[in-house]
Amino acid sequence: MIETNVSRHHETFLQVIQSYYQLTKPRIIPLLLITTAGSMWIAAKGEVDPLLLLVTLTGGTLAAASAQTINCIYDRDIDYEMERTRHRPIPAGKIQPREALIFAIALAVLSFTLLAVFANLLAALLAFSGIVFYILVYTHWLKRHSTQNIVIGGAAGAIPALVGWAAVTGSLSWAAWLIFAIVFVWTPPHFWALALMIRDDYAKVGIPMLPVVVGDTATVKQIWYYTLVTVAATLLLVFPLQESGMVYGAIALFLGAVFIRKSWRLLQNPEDRTVAKELFLYSISYMMLLCLGMVVDSLPITHNLINAAIERLDLII
Repeated sequence: MIETNVSRHHETFLQVIQSYYQLTKPRIIPLLLITTAGSMWIAAKGEVDPLLLLVTLTGGTLAAASAQTINCIYDRDIDYEMERTRHRPIPAGKIQPREALIFAIALAVLSFTLLAVFANLLAALLAFSGIVFYILVYTHWLKRHSTQNIVIGGAAGAIPALVGWAAVTGSLSWAAWLIFAIVFVWTPPHFWALALMIRDDYAKVGIPMLPVVVGDTATVKQIWYYTLVTVAATLLLVFPLQESGMVYGAIALFLGAVFIRKSWRLLQNPEDRTVAKELFLYSISYMMLLCLGMVVDSLPITHNLINAAIERLDLII
């Protein structure tokens, strides 16, 4: 009997931990962290301090988790109505809003303290501003009132790139703002592709996502335009800023060509949910691989190999 009671208590404790974990929407966070890492590697010219990387990514994780938790508190009414979100911890009754708020505040305080002490104050303030922007501007002001919710609200998801750059340099350069802009303009085609797939859920709870208000065809046109702008923006790191080289440029061109092709397919088939899903899933891979390209291009070994190849080519010529 004692062993059974202990087992049940342990299982309950694990379920509580799992509920708080789910409250942070953990699937979203890795994408934010890889933009942070890509920005850090470019800022550090390929030589990032491992401890600073760990601190910055941990602080970013805590900040994102705090913002997502407060979002779950604010949206608990519509989460209960939508089939996709009905089983989240708060609408399911596993966690009370007051407990979730205390948890979110603790995460925000830990994030700010960690970044301020072990990185710098600018990085800490930027991470905190991301929380505030996501909650006040996107969740409270835009999400339920404007079709531009994702466009303007996308700035919150782009702030981690600024945090990464600031953590390394203590300042913000044109390159930092360009990486911010790349994530910013990538967000609409990424999220609208998802919105096309779950349009009925948004319509049910009165959220004015673009497909709900203007329809599939008009939304797909916007996805096409933003895709073109995104791909063009990625190349500006090579020229005129010259912050990245030919390796990143080749990766950006290849990934961008695939992104444009998938967006074009959706433009030709605006009501095809399978094509929309393909674009949505690829957009995630696109951003991750693009940031990986930033990292690889910035590494000293990459520059050494390219220089060696150029010297050998000169000898052959």
